[in-house]
Amino acid sequence: MSQHTCLSTPALEQYLAGINPVEEPLLVQLRAETARHRKGAMSIAQEQAKLMVWLAQLIQARNYLEIGVFTGYSSTAMALALPEDGHITACDINVTYTDIARRYWQQANVSHKIQLHLQPALITLDKLIASNQANHYDIALIDADKTPTPHYFERCLQLVRPGGIIAIDNVLLHGRVAQAAGGSESESVLIMRKFNAGLIYDQRIRPLTIPLGDGLTLIQKK
Repeated sequence: MSQHTCLSTPALEQYLAGINPVEEPLLVQLRAETARHRKGAMSIAQEQAKLMVWLAQLIQARNYLEIGVFTGYSSTAMALALPEDGHITACDINVTYTDIARRYWQQANVSHKIQLHLQPALITLDKLIASNQANHYDIALIDADKTPTPHYFERCLQLVRPGGIIAIDNVLLHGRVAQAAGGSESESVLIMRKFNAGLIYDQRIRPLTIPLGDGLTLIQKK
């Protein structure tokens, strides 16, 4: 047994790639293209996407909500995993990034499963709630700007069904949330530190934060 998380190394990553499900060739291509992008580091980690797909299949998800599309790696992976009648509601504000996502959705023949909303996500989420979509989604991913995270979470908590899952990416902010509080901290660090600390006291959910990628919080709605 070990009391510590095994640190990732190139050799270990190669080993894990050899024993885990094979990455779809189109996703390999998308990941490589995104890595060349000037903001390629914004993309979700391959391991996180695989975990999201595994969870979606575990709970037999049909409806998926995504806040923060970027170039479309996670949405493409999820669309490939969802059944033919599955549906994805995708939220983003950047046309340039999501044009790449649209191209890969078309190549993967999953465009019919995805509805993209190009506007601030809170507007889309409020419209979904107003249109009686509460408890409609099986699983949601929040992978967007950090400052509105508590607001995204509260909307998702309404939109995801009981027993469904909300995943939040980049909750560790490269370790900054764990550092001693200082006078020059960014607003995102202050907000995420408070948000992270409060989840275990929220009686509406079952939360778990794991050191995968830049930190991934998994939340089951009671």
